[in-house]
Amino acid sequence: MTSIERVGDPSDPRLRDFVALRDVELRTKTEERDGLFIAEGQRTIRRAVAAGYQLRAVLLTERWLAPFEELLDATGAPALLVDDDVLTATTGFPVHRGALASLNRRSLPPLEEVLAGAARVAALEDLSDHTNLGAVFRSAAALGIDAVVLTPRAADPLYRRAVRTSMGAVFSVPWTRIPWFEGPDLLREAGLELLALTPASDAVDIRDVGAGAHPRLALAIGSEGDGLSERWLGAADLRVRIAMHGGIDSLNAAAAAAVAFHALAPD
Repeated sequence: MTSIERVGDPSDPRLRDFVALRDVELRTKTEERDGLFIAEGQRTIRRAVAAGYQLRAVLLTERWLAPFEELLDATGAPALLVDDDVLTATTGFPVHRGALASLNRRSLPPLEEVLAGAARVAALEDLSDHTNLGAVFRSAAALGIDAVVLTPRAADPLYRRAVRTSMGAVFSVPWTRIPWFEGPDLLREAGLELLALTPASDAVDIRDVGAGAHPRLALAIGSEGDGLSERWLGAADLRVRIAMHGGIDSLNAAAAAAVAFHALAPD
């Protein structure tokens, strides 16, 4: 049976998982310390639970209780019922997607487990924007990427904005962290050819690569401002570029990733 707890004060400790969701620095510290993350909206919350993440609590208003009753009954998580003013005061913004859930994080899987059997891997070096990261995961799920690896300074795939932008793809595409310096070597040792995405004019046009000639590959994508480091560019087996027109020299990381994923999709 669903446990419904009505909460009328934004300072109530039962709401601590959901405080100040727009404060990136605070949330990063809080979520890492408490081992939790936030999912927003009914579809995304259901995808997280289906992927095996344990539901801690759901924060919602009265009109959204009925759609969540079955899920709450199945998981035993409490429903924290608030009015719109308390919801906004707690989270720091108007919530339009119906509900928020806090869920427990899991330990990251070993690199070997994530790469096992993967033919297409996205390697994200220091990609720090949560919105771009979420979009990369969404494109990865749609365009045949089997796994994602991220260097330590890359953004958190389970940060609320990344989860939302990915439409829950962060729950379906296997991912883990990879050491920055050793990363290229570890990918190659796993049997993957390393391709580096760069705007450099002397790189190979990605349309000419021929996906069929590269049965197992990892595509390295750099940060929004600086792109790939010399370490990752220099370690690549092949540097590839997206041909640009109209005087534009590059796309943002998320758009470039989508184009590259499509070009390298297996036949």
